[in-house]
Amino acid sequence: MNSNLVKACIFAAVLQACPSQGATLTRGLGPEPDSLDIHQAQGLPAVHLLRETREGLFTFDAEGQVVPGVARSWEVQDGGLTWVFELRADARWSNGDPVLAEDFLRAWRRAFDPATVARTGSLLDSIVGAPDVMSGHSGPESLGVRAAGSHELELRLSRPVPWLPEILAHPVSFPLHALGLDDPLAAPVNGAYRIEEMTPHAIIRLARNEYFHSAADVRLDTVELYPIEDPGAELSRYRAGELHITESIPPGRYAWLAENHPGELHVSPYLGSFWLGLNLSRPPFRNNAALRQALSLAIDRETLVRVVLGAGERPAWGIVPPGIGEAGSLQPAYAGMEKGEREAEARRLFQQAGYGPGTPLRIELRYNTSGQHRRMAIAVAAMWKQVLGVATELINEEWKVFVNNRRQRVLTQVFRGGWIADYADAESFLALFDSGDALNWSAYDNPAYDELLAGADRESGAVRQALLRQAETMLMRDTPVIPLYYYVSRHLVKPGVEGFIDNVRDIHLSRYLDISTRSQ
Repeated sequence: MNSNLVKACIFAAVLQACPSQGATLTRGLGPEPDSLDIHQAQGLPAVHLLRETREGLFTFDAEGQVVPGVARSWEVQDGGLTWVFELRADARWSNGDPVLAEDFLRAWRRAFDPATVARTGSLLDSIVGAPDVMSGHSGPESLGVRAAGSHELELRLSRPVPWLPEILAHPVSFPLHALGLDDPLAAPVNGAYRIEEMTPHAIIRLARNEYFHSAADVRLDTVELYPIEDPGAELSRYRAGELHITESIPPGRYAWLAENHPGELHVSPYLGSFWLGLNLSRPPFRNNAALRQALSLAIDRETLVRVVLGAGERPAWGIVPPGIGEAGSLQPAYAGMEKGEREAEARRLFQQAGYGPGTPLRIELRYNTSGQHRRMAIAVAAMWKQVLGVATELINEEWKVFVNNRRQRVLTQVFRGGWIADYADAESFLALFDSGDALNWSAYDNPAYDELLAGADRESGAVRQALLRQAETMLMRDTPVIPLYYYVSRHLVKPGVEGFIDNVRDIHLSRYLDISTRSQ
């Protein structure tokens, strides 16, 4: 330990908060990441891991705010249609190569190549030529991206996108080393950490990337991430001292944790919504809006969030969470009904849809492995049984299997859904249900809805917000999904972990964290 650090530790001893040289931070990650390919990753665990090991033009600070990453500076021209970025001269890949404008050009062309199209490519569809390249009608050279020099990148948009910096902090927009065309998983990375060891379903060990442009400010040499699908098992490991930070908390344990770990429990508003998706491409939900609405009205959201979840979640009647826009969350007329009134209306619609005692409904509800998702599924199935007599088969699938089935829309009927905002705008949620969006797992197809979204893209300010609210109202009327609640972030953080700041994006990059002697 160097002399300056020794002096700092002596001074800090009174507070018992000396930074631990060479310390290892241990964190829960949630389910196993679905992919480490920047263009194939969809789930939050994968996105979190990619942000630890890679960096785009923009990134996030300790408070979850968008800040410059590889971009040193930029200019916005032509009324927001042209963005010119100057890249940091000290940005390096983990093998020492410089990060160049060509690396972004390579990545974005790959993102829209029909052979390697990004699953979240719609985030970048405002780039000139992107839809035509993705459909195969144009070659990748027609994409509105140009490397004007080794450290200058020009981006041309088809429409202004005020939240572009947030999108450029998402893994889908990250650069790709030349070696990444052959093996994107083994190629050099440009983030604060690199993967040192990865054992599926066991551990992902990250080591400090010595070539990272701000490596001197990264306090932790090693971070260990543990894929743990069951929050109960994660809590046990936390209490046994194996984890410094959990990804979540078990359902039904909020009150106990608040009493027994009050200084360690972090619960905060979060820009995310949870819903049940309905597969409209096959029976029984295809061309049967009355059935979809009946199932929605039969669910007692207040009881669900209070009894089953019990960690501060709010009942949801729309998909755009509070904190986005000025109008607040959607509150349709039936949200103000008494529970008995909603259930009566649910039974009326159920009969109108062709079901009842003589014609019972049997459906499948799929969810990925999680104690909380299981509790939610059991509760929803019980409500459907009590109110409508529906027999629901619950199907639990490992994350990657679940994601694949949800995407293919062949086996699914009802499935666990939800979304965390990629950028703080209603469009981040509503665009998921555009008929051409790759993430439209419900196969919702309404030209009027698509036109409202397209109209919002052409407008700004209050007019744009009004069109987006109309789109959400139409979506809830058609009910391709059943919103249940708005998320809160939930973590347990050990005393001595420094730099963990609650924020609405729930982004806590390890590069800003440290461990003092209190956690040793």
